[in-house]
This record gives sequence, C-alpha cells and structure tokens, in this order.
Amino acid sequence: MKLGTVEHGGRAIPVAVRDASTVVDLSPDFADMVALVEAGAEGLETARARLASGPGVPLSECRMRCPIRPVQYRDCLVFEEHLVNCGVVFEAATGRKMEVPPVWYRQPIYYKGNRLSFIGDGEEIVWPHYAEHLDIELELAIVVGRTGKDIAKEAAPGHIFGYTILNDVSARDAQMAEMAGQLGPAKGKDFDTGNILGPWIVTADEIPHPAALRMEARVNGARWGGGTSAAMHHDFAAILAHISMSETIHAGEVIGSGTVGTGCGLETGRRLAPGDRIELEVERIGVLSNRIVRPA
Repeated sequence: MKLGTVEHGGRAIPVAVRDASTVVDLSPDFADMVALVEAGAEGLETARARLASGPGVPLSECRMRCPIRPVQYRDCLVFEEHLVNCGVVFEAATGRKMEVPPVWYRQPIYYKGNRLSFIGDGEEIVWPHYAEHLDIELELAIVVGRTGKDIAKEAAPGHIFGYTILNDVSARDAQMAEMAGQLGPAKGKDFDTGNILGPWIVTADEIPHPAALRMEARVNGARWGGGTSAAMHHDFAAILAHISMSETIHAGEVIGSGTVGTGCGLETGRRLAPGDRIELEVERIGVLSNRIVRPA
C-alpha cells in the first residue's frame, strides 16, 4: 500500500493511493499519518478497508505534501562509495587525504536533523541566503512503525512501517566550514525546505528487507547519478539495533540511509542553480520532484 499526505479542500489529510490518478481520504479514521503509524497493524487494516471501499479523490484536485511529519529525524552515512568519492573531493580541495575511519565499518554513523523543516513532492526548495553551493542527496528512508528500545537486529525489520525517498538538501559551503569544528552538520543542513520526503510511503510488506531498490537522481532531465540500496554497508536492521541501544525509538520517526554513491553533485563536480528541477527516483516508491527558487 502507498500512503501519503495531500492538501484537499483547504486541509492536509492522510491518504492511500488507489491508482495513478486517485487517492482515498483516510482522515475519517486518522488525524494524520503519525496517528496511522501509531495505530500499528490494526491501523493498516483500517486503512486497507477504507482504500477498498471509500470514495476516491482525484489527485488532480490535491496538492502533495510531506507524507509524514517526523516524530524524530536522523540521517545516516552507510554507502561506502559516497564516502570515498567525497574523500577524493576533500583531498583535491585541501591537499589532505581523507580515509574512511575504522569506526564507520563497525557501526552506523548518524546525526539528528531538523524534523520541522520537511516539505513534500512538488513544493519549492528555497535557496538559503547564506549559501552559494547547494546540492542534492539521494537517499532511501524508513518510517519507524513500532516503538522499541534495545531492539535486536533480528527483530528490527518488524519495526519498519514503510519506505520513502529522502532528499537531504545540503549547503556545501556552509557544511565544509562548520565541519572543521568536528561537531557535525548544522547550517549546512538546517534551513527551511532543506529536508524533503515523498512522494509516498510504501508499506514494508511490499519491500523485502534488506531493501534492494534502484535509485537515480536527475536534474533538468539529465542523469546525475545513482545506484542501489543493496549497497548499504549497514542495513536498516543494523541501524535500528544500533540507534536503539539504551534509547527508545518511537513510532513515526524517520531515519535516512545517507546518500547512495554518486547520488549528489559533490561527487561528480556538478552544482545546482536557481530554477533547476530535481527528480529523485527510487524503484517501487516513485519520483520525488522539486524546483529550486532563489529569492532576490
């Protein structure tokens, strides 16, 4: 089942996708997508029943919105090719060699981002005024479906509600400057419209774990790069097991994979410009499309 959030009749409503042109309103049963996720297996059965018998709403009458407002947001770095490629760029810029640290192979590395800055498919990315180098990041993300703590790796797939596409838009010049402080990304990642999810959440029963999905990034119709989620060094089960050590992970959280190899412009020497149309495609989920605008 594909789920999402749209604006219809002046309000944001959770929906299920019936076909390419029709969605079904789930708001009689759920206030928003977080409520559906928190309802667990019973909630999914209610959504399926509503999808089967509820009246359809033409997608042409709706505006896409972020499919879920994350309860918490974390983003990982689990594609080795991406890290190696970025190391080559770093060495060329600074003359200092950057090798993949041993800890990266031992455990998933992640940071916490701004859960309140998310937008959805079709919404505009507003270029942050303090940046000159903006970049895309093509990622797969999970929505956590079950609250848990000290989750065993073997049990972790059962905590995944579904999968969606994540674009972790990055202000590279701000990111490079602040990372020298050795604390993690801040204004390189944190600005309004800088996090994007969508277009849909595909429920986990439709995508076997570990996910092996083709991924591609395009800008103005030209392919920039991509790969497959099968190349994740740590799969989402390992990620959930690691993050949940002595910490409760809540239903409705969103966790990104990090950028697939060649899934950003930094790796291949490309830069975005105002007016660019970005399309991130992940097999079985769809295409997440957004345009960049730069205010005067």
